[in-house]
Amino acid sequence: MNSGWHELYRQVLVDHSRSPRNFRAMGEASRKVEGYNRLCGDQITMYVRLDDDRIADISFQGSGCAISTASASLLTEAVKGKTRAEARTLFEGFRDLVTTRAPRAPLGKLTAFSGVADYPVRVKCATLAWHALRSALEGKEGTVSTE
Repeated sequence: MNSGWHELYRQVLVDHSRSPRNFRAMGEASRKVEGYNRLCGDQITMYVRLDDDRIADISFQGSGCAISTASASLLTEAVKGKTRAEARTLFEGFRDLVTTRAPRAPLGKLTAFSGVADYPVRVKCATLAWHALRSALEGKEGTVSTE
């Protein structure tokens, strides 16, 4: 990856960590899942409102490192309006990106996380919100851990 793209991706992550999108509680959520990353101390609450099989709205609250917060923010933008199947495909592609740099599908802005693959200890930070989303879509409310 050339340095211009690297800098652009870094700016996307910094922007989303400092000004996270969809950072709010949602009273009318269909599903609510807590997530916790013991390694880094990241904590998240993921709120999802489903309309049939589509993610009508999604938001999160919590505290965590810049990678965890940016990931949750970009996740909410990426999956809003998608079906459960489309969200699962994004989850799989994102997981592949941060572990092997070989996503199964185009990921748009989520590609900013490609460098996480160089730091395996940060994969749990990047995927915490995604695991919470997957649990919410499967109807498994409660607490998700990255362990």
